[in-house]
Amino acid sequence: METMQVPPQESDEPGPPWPTKIAVVLREGLLPWQELNVTAFLSSAVAAAVPELIGRPYEDADGTAYLAMIRQPVLVMTGSADVLAAVRLRSLQRGFPTSVFTADLFATGGDAENRAAVRAVPGADLDLVGIALHGPKNAVDKVVKGARMHP
Repeated sequence: METMQVPPQESDEPGPPWPTKIAVVLREGLLPWQELNVTAFLSSAVAAAVPELIGRPYEDADGTAYLAMIRQPVLVMTGSADVLAAVRLRSLQRGFPTSVFTADLFATGGDAENRAAVRAVPGADLDLVGIALHGPKNAVDKVVKGARMHP
């Protein structure tokens, strides 16, 4: 079996504490599969927007290669629809990389339809079921004010 070489990285991020934070805020009342689905989609959006968050690929003792992952924890929180709307507004005001997932996206069939569903609604009227953002720790804490840790 061919193995993937793990390329050296110019600088490895030291262990905690990290200077930044990734936060995903989910609307209360989602089904478990919806929470997982929304978290996965939103986290991938943050990783795509901030590629330096991705660490190096993994390899087990047998030399089998595995994909790289986000290098820092993803904080998952919950809140009401009003909390998500406020988080969206504060995140955008601060210019943070922000991703959204609306209730409409549960009924679409792909990426183009997802983008069209979001594009069809003014930002203040989006039926948010999840939002993710990345930024400096203290600032992210202020942006997600009102949300609480996911149980």
